[in-house]
Amino acid sequence: MVKKPVTSIDVAKAAGVSQPTVSRAYDENSSVAPATRARILEVAKELSYNPNVIARGLSKQKTDIIGIVMANLTVSLFYPEVLEKFTTRLQQMGKQVLLFTVSAEHSSVDEILPRVLGYQVDALIITSTMPGSEIIEESTRVGRPIILINRLAPGTSANAVCCDNVDGGRIVADFLLDAGHKKITYLAGVEYSSTNSMREQGFTRRLRERGFTNVSLEQGDYYSYDSGCEAARRLLDTDDPPDAIFCAADILALGLLDTAKYELGIKVPEDLSVIGFDDIPVARMPAFDLTTIRQPVDEMVEAVAELLSRPDGESPIGETILLPGELMIRGSAKVPSGD
Repeated sequence: MVKKPVTSIDVAKAAGVSQPTVSRAYDENSSVAPATRARILEVAKELSYNPNVIARGLSKQKTDIIGIVMANLTVSLFYPEVLEKFTTRLQQMGKQVLLFTVSAEHSSVDEILPRVLGYQVDALIITSTMPGSEIIEESTRVGRPIILINRLAPGTSANAVCCDNVDGGRIVADFLLDAGHKKITYLAGVEYSSTNSMREQGFTRRLRERGFTNVSLEQGDYYSYDSGCEAARRLLDTDDPPDAIFCAADILALGLLDTAKYELGIKVPEDLSVIGFDDIPVARMPAFDLTTIRQPVDEMVEAVAELLSRPDGESPIGETILLPGELMIRGSAKVPSGD
């Protein structure tokens, strides 16, 4: 027979105190006398009592639970690292993470967000996907701010913490032009992604500013290794291939690099320079040695922590925090003379 869980009422009876006193004993800021608190906690330990954190949170109108919504967690190698760092930092703040994932077939999180809000989370962190404006406003209205990671939703109440993708694209454009490249291609990721659009915008505008017009745009099917492989065959197995490719994400660049080197026999970086964006851990491995723009993940995590640490009644609304990326020069791209 399954044993009935011990309740705070059971602890109160055994400790000779009231049930509300038991509840207050788990709040370090309460007025319960130290000796009484010690006796209650000792009795609770003897009875194997575990307080209902969610119930306590609801009574305070604050659960200390942060919802994180991610799409395609196993496709892109960037977001698992982001998830780990966010989880660690939030737990250091005394908060817990409730993770929701959206399948690759969904382009919006609107279907899942009402369910997320039903868990009474204090705030929502949304990465790798974009909610609609109506659900953003509804979430803000009920006091659960939304923080977008690497996404922008201008004109809404959503907050955003984002790498400066436009500036990252400009940095790559300068690097490739300074290295003497003449036939440059931008390999895009998801077409409707604001991340992709900003990187492409910064890259192509900077090229035009410097008088370079021989740039082509190639639309990838998705942010995935296989999409990078397929793009490599389309772009490089021709009579007039590009001599440099800027990929919208590292995972695209890895597939492109492997196909270029091992299937098509192209020398990197002698005949082809490849640059990515993200600086995922595998990009640093000798097999890839990928030149890329490093996203400031640690700084992004701290920026989100600051937003979540605002006092009650000062929840952030519509704030955008842009953080600079850093060009990591490795062996997959020619280096400009003098660098």
